[in-house]
Amino acid sequence: MSQQPILKVRDLYRTYEIKGGLFRPASTLTAVKGVNFDVERGTTLAVVGESGCGKSTLARMLTMIDAQSSGTIEVDGLPIDISKTGISKDMRQKVQIVFQNPYGSLNPRQKIGHVLEEPLLLNTNMPAAERRDLALDMLQKVGLQPEHYGRYPHMFSGGQRQRIAIARAIMMKPKLLVLDEPVSALDLSVQAQILNLLKDLQDEMGLTYVFISHDLSVVRYLADKVMVMYFGEVVEYGTRDEVFGNPQHSYTKTLFAATPNADVESIRKRIAAKNAA
Repeated sequence: MSQQPILKVRDLYRTYEIKGGLFRPASTLTAVKGVNFDVERGTTLAVVGESGCGKSTLARMLTMIDAQSSGTIEVDGLPIDISKTGISKDMRQKVQIVFQNPYGSLNPRQKIGHVLEEPLLLNTNMPAAERRDLALDMLQKVGLQPEHYGRYPHMFSGGQRQRIAIARAIMMKPKLLVLDEPVSALDLSVQAQILNLLKDLQDEMGLTYVFISHDLSVVRYLADKVMVMYFGEVVEYGTRDEVFGNPQHSYTKTLFAATPNADVESIRKRIAAKNAA
């Protein structure tokens, strides 16, 4: 597996100005504080921490939803700072995101075929027949069928909708895929299926992931490296085996102690026990 970084982040900050009120002065909130990391091509970095730690703010900057206040983001050699340069088609093709909620991330008025073809329609000159063929091929890659092409999102389960969201995200063959809590809204059995799908797609297509999660035991199955955030700062960063085998920071140890065992094998055992009961 190549060790060339596809993503480089250096001294990244994101601050928000909070307006004052009648009894409260104006203030500044720093959601991300001086974050540094690399993600090698074809690998997965898991960013973990409790709600409010800054991981979703980081995801929004990586996917060009929000601009950084300072610091640099570089994807495949291309600097990204939307406050200065805006968002080009080349930038949009390089980075895609899969959101947490599979029910809210799809347009209920669009058929699935149009959902998948839309990124190609907006960003390429690909003929309609080629877009359709690629969409049908992608449906099969994520475990769905060609007949699903003409159906609407409300006709699918939560797990199927997340498969569609993943398919849409990889239609452009992005250099980086940011996964923001992609399984936390799903049932346990479906979580295991989606995690296996992500791993299979990574192996097949050489995808690079930044996997945002609050659950250390789930990301253990998928991650090559783990970055733990606490109040906007990185408090632990290392390989999966280093972080899980010998956590150094007290917050990481506390997070381990508070997180139930929810890796893929544990999920399967719990489902089997439930069915047996």
